[in-house]
Amino acid sequence: MSTQKELVVVTGGTGFIASHIIIQLLKQNYRVRTTVRSIAKKEALVKTMLATGGISDFSGLEFAEADLNADHNWSAVMNGATYVMSVASSTPTGEFADADKMTTTAVNGVLRVLKFARDAQVKRVVLTSAYGAIGMGHSNKRTEPFTEKDWTNLNAPALDPYQRSKTMAEHAAWDFIKTASNGLEMAVINPVAVMGPVLSSDYSHSNRQIQDMLEGKVPAVPNVKSGYVDVRDVASLHLLAMTSPKAAGQRFLATTGETLSMLEVANVLRRAFPNFANKIPKRVIPNAVLKLAARVNPLLKMVASLTGNFADTSNAKAKELLDWQPRSAEKAISATAQSMIDLGIVKMD
Repeated sequence: MSTQKELVVVTGGTGFIASHIIIQLLKQNYRVRTTVRSIAKKEALVKTMLATGGISDFSGLEFAEADLNADHNWSAVMNGATYVMSVASSTPTGEFADADKMTTTAVNGVLRVLKFARDAQVKRVVLTSAYGAIGMGHSNKRTEPFTEKDWTNLNAPALDPYQRSKTMAEHAAWDFIKTASNGLEMAVINPVAVMGPVLSSDYSHSNRQIQDMLEGKVPAVPNVKSGYVDVRDVASLHLLAMTSPKAAGQRFLATTGETLSMLEVANVLRRAFPNFANKIPKRVIPNAVLKLAARVNPLLKMVASLTGNFADTSNAKAKELLDWQPRSAEKAISATAQSMIDLGIVKMD
């Protein structure tokens, strides 16, 4: 009988990335304590998601109630933990009409996790940041792929509030590590657009575009390019960054290194799912039309701000330092669609 490994705290257990991290931790025999805002409302959802991902034994999993906006119970959450996966964060759902409030909430939430982890003598925190903290607000004349050395330009005009909040939260985290860590280590993961198998109908905003394309809700796509990565590879990179001595004090771009336009994403889906071909868009929305529409539809503002942006990224650091080997963008995108079809989220007529 194998003995269980150290205890790992994973914040926000209902999240897309967090649930896949928990799956991989349990499969590697770690004990996991995950936070949710309400155990009564969320425990069954988390377990259902994990079961979809192949977990049948929940003996190594426990739940704790905690909210990033309050100190309550965080001391108990961190008690006995060797590692912390700080995954939970505010996402662009329209919940924050106030951009400053979004930033303050993101910064305070990250600092709260780090402070309580430090006080509990946790060895290392792995923070889930974003490509949004690296590649925004730069000149489109750029020709070199973005790397971990790059930071989003906070002085850029029309920077999306979500990207600003992720950037400022990561800056705050590194400042904390430099000035107040008391030996606490940190590594940061910066994923590009995250695809891969969804485990329930409660999934990441990045995946919404796939469902919309398959259901014929998108007659044309914006002129936006992006890097893509499979959620299972994002999770594996978190685990590598958690234990590797080389990862302490480092940030890692989670990307396949490929850059796809939205039309290329649509073409991936058309090839992989010919039954949906007539619903999947074949046209591109002119930039001027999208920017005009964004003036009256706040939900289009972030997309409009990304039109024509240079978005090439490099995964050389993660591959060389941690021997990380991600799946292709095409496999990640196809896996998203297949999981949505399998779970009945996307209906076939």
